[in-house]
Amino acid sequence: MDLVPALEEPLKKVLGPATAKVMAEHLGLHTVGDLLHHYPRRYEERGQLTHLADLPMDEHVTVVAQVADARLHTFASAKAPRGKGQRLEVTITDGSGRLQLVFFGAGVHKPHKELLPGTRAMFAGKVSVFNRRVQLAHPAYELLRGDAEETVETWAGALIPIYPATAKLESWKIGKALQTVLPSAQEAVDPLPDSLRADRGLVGLPEALLKIHRPHTKADVEDARARLKWDEAFVLQVALARRRHADAQLPAVARRPKPDGLLTAFDDRLPFTLTEGQRKVSAEIFTDLATEHPMHRLLQGEVGSGKTMVALRAMLAVVDAGGQAAMLAPTEVLAQQHHRSVTEMMGELAEGGMLGGAETATKVVLLTGSMGAAARRHALLDLATGEAGLVIGTHALIEDKVKFHDLGLVVVDEQHRFGVEQRDALRGKGKQPPHLLVMTATPIPRTVAMTVFGDLETSVLDQLPAGRSPIASHVVPAADKPHFLARAWERVREEVEGGHQAYVVCPRIGDEEDDPKKAGRKKSPEDEAERRPPLAVLDIAEQLAAGPLRGLRVEVLHGRMQPDDKDAVMRRFAAGEADVLVATTVIEVGVNVPNATAMVIMDADRFGVSQLHQLRGRVGRGSAPGLCLLVTEMPEASPARQRLTAVASTLDGFELSRIDLEQRREGDVLGQAQSGTRSSLRMLAVIDDEEIIAEAREEAAAIVAADPELTGLPGLRTALEALLDEEREQYLEKG
Repeated sequence: MDLVPALEEPLKKVLGPATAKVMAEHLGLHTVGDLLHHYPRRYEERGQLTHLADLPMDEHVTVVAQVADARLHTFASAKAPRGKGQRLEVTITDGSGRLQLVFFGAGVHKPHKELLPGTRAMFAGKVSVFNRRVQLAHPAYELLRGDAEETVETWAGALIPIYPATAKLESWKIGKALQTVLPSAQEAVDPLPDSLRADRGLVGLPEALLKIHRPHTKADVEDARARLKWDEAFVLQVALARRRHADAQLPAVARRPKPDGLLTAFDDRLPFTLTEGQRKVSAEIFTDLATEHPMHRLLQGEVGSGKTMVALRAMLAVVDAGGQAAMLAPTEVLAQQHHRSVTEMMGELAEGGMLGGAETATKVVLLTGSMGAAARRHALLDLATGEAGLVIGTHALIEDKVKFHDLGLVVVDEQHRFGVEQRDALRGKGKQPPHLLVMTATPIPRTVAMTVFGDLETSVLDQLPAGRSPIASHVVPAADKPHFLARAWERVREEVEGGHQAYVVCPRIGDEEDDPKKAGRKKSPEDEAERRPPLAVLDIAEQLAAGPLRGLRVEVLHGRMQPDDKDAVMRRFAAGEADVLVATTVIEVGVNVPNATAMVIMDADRFGVSQLHQLRGRVGRGSAPGLCLLVTEMPEASPARQRLTAVASTLDGFELSRIDLEQRREGDVLGQAQSGTRSSLRMLAVIDDEEIIAEAREEAAAIVAADPELTGLPGLRTALEALLDEEREQYLEKG
């Protein structure tokens, strides 16, 4: 973050090539500065022991505990037929629980000598289950003698830092490496302006780095965390503030709708009135479109809150003002669906240049990768001449061949599916930068919006249009209560008999080639049970059609079908010619069939919270109430079940997105939005540190307004350069 020559020193010079290679490959650490910013996950106190009772499954953990007993067993096996096989079982305890360690073969000798009852040590390994007991197999360990010179020096202070580690590099080895580079922390250049640091009572950066890695007291850890959190929030917000400042300098064509043009004609033929929220957000967008620098707005809306209507009105306003508008969808299914619904909503207003088209009408073209050559040529011509005011398409819109007559607005649907490079390529197609509206149906808590989309203004639609029905959601525990699953299929049948339709969603398609690498591995019976492959569309569709849903018209939809086949299935389902659609998550975004009232999600624990919320939003789109059943085999106490219970208990997407964030690491959320770059947030927790982020944003805006080039703050510029390595720089450039 604050890289200066001492901190830019490659680790292989300081730690030797072998350790440096593991750090680079497994932890992404390359320089002394990277290692100094690899902070402890938590701290163990010398006198205290870890909670063994709540160890996470399948994760690498480091625990401090005491040996309760150790037993050496001999057994016969294929390798040692004469009963010469050896297995050492060591039981460790911390007062809250016990944990078994196992060592095999030649690996038993050293631990057998060293791990005597009463010995205290740090153990690191991957938590697994064998014979229904939690264990660590062949853990690495470091004895805590407390008097040995080296141990005391390495673990100076009462607190033992436990680092995010990997199987190849235990926490204490990272600790020893840090011991070597810690003196360089003195040379870290402080990115914060002195006045800001003094106002907030924050310690200097070198002191913070020393205290985070070698704290003597809990107060040291608090001081260091407060300072390092502030750095992360502030440097990121400065980057975003500079981005906003630069955008505000760009020229754009102001687009004001004609008083009685296309938009007025469209509003006049709407069969319903817009919600208060839709009117308010439209007003914000029209104000932005009328200015002479490009709009950058994020439109968040609950599933089904009518975002498409708001976006369409913005597009019509731009066409009214003589420009063209493009809507970018993440999948062909969705592009076709948008095209269908836009032309239906516009009626004769979408028949520009055709017999029977209204006089204010324009043309609406669809452009996707799988179109035939003739249709494609036709669409490209309409765009180049300006005949088509609206175009809806997939990535195909970005290709070099596509030329616009005068591109005025780009609407991007489902932001997180869309790379920044693609948005940028589309923006480059205007004579001047076009206005940009990004729509997302994944509600984003305010702080995340400020951190990830800090260069976009945000509008929120949180009202559902009149006539939308509530959705009831229930968890179906298929393993504990198989009769609940039987009842779920009865409910689907009842919905169909009542004249409605249903979706069944599965995590997988089912015709994948088996991975030969994986096939060779032997699995224990426990593994088989815990890790059966996710249920697949093709298998489930077959079972349902032959079993519980016999006699109903069951169709299949997934991503590997030919585009024409997909579209045909969607059309049949929309027309009511199929009763049940068994699909993958291709239906997650934007599919709109008001007559579909029930959804059964198989292996629901394999989906994320926001994905389940999105999927559920496909039902209850008409006047009949919706039903969503979340089927899982996970046991009641598991985190996966708690997640599903949370989804079933609320329809508030913002509440769910908070739960989602608390359960995952922010890195996932930010990493996803940052075109896959590693999250720069090591210390900041986006949900908990709401105040820090909001304050950092204000400070950053003030500093950038006063000194956009940061000429008076060389330390901050250095920090920015390190944060915005080229990839991130491009990400923000293109934001």
